[in-house]
Amino acid sequence: MYRFYGWERADIRDGRGLTPRDYYDLLAGIWAADTCAPRMRQRWRPDNPTFGQCSITAFLMQDLYGGDVRGVARPDGTFHCFNDVGGCVFDLTSEQFGGEALDYADCPVQRREAHFARAEKRERYELLKARLEEALREA
Repeated sequence: MYRFYGWERADIRDGRGLTPRDYYDLLAGIWAADTCAPRMRQRWRPDNPTFGQCSITAFLMQDLYGGDVRGVARPDGTFHCFNDVGGCVFDLTSEQFGGEALDYADCPVQRREAHFARAEKRERYELLKARLEEALREA
């Protein structure tokens, strides 16, 4: 059983025939402190690997499934990113919030260009993407 938001409805498949649950399994082994958002990195822990990984993970899933990356507004003025693929809403990194229930309704679309305007975020995305491609080759 999975704990990420939308896991029970995440039955869409990419060109390889993989579902978001399959990608969660792969990503769980490759999310790391160096792919965590720098402002959160000191609080990243192996027992909470999704922490600080939301935008790069959501844009990576958008590469595979299309759809929109949307953002839940957070109290600090940032957005927590998740995927909406034709009404199939899933958030592979929702576990980082523990028991907090996020409101996924009416969330604004997040633009890749805006997020990747920061070189560090684009570089973390590229690192995660390369690790995922390697994991797929080894699977």
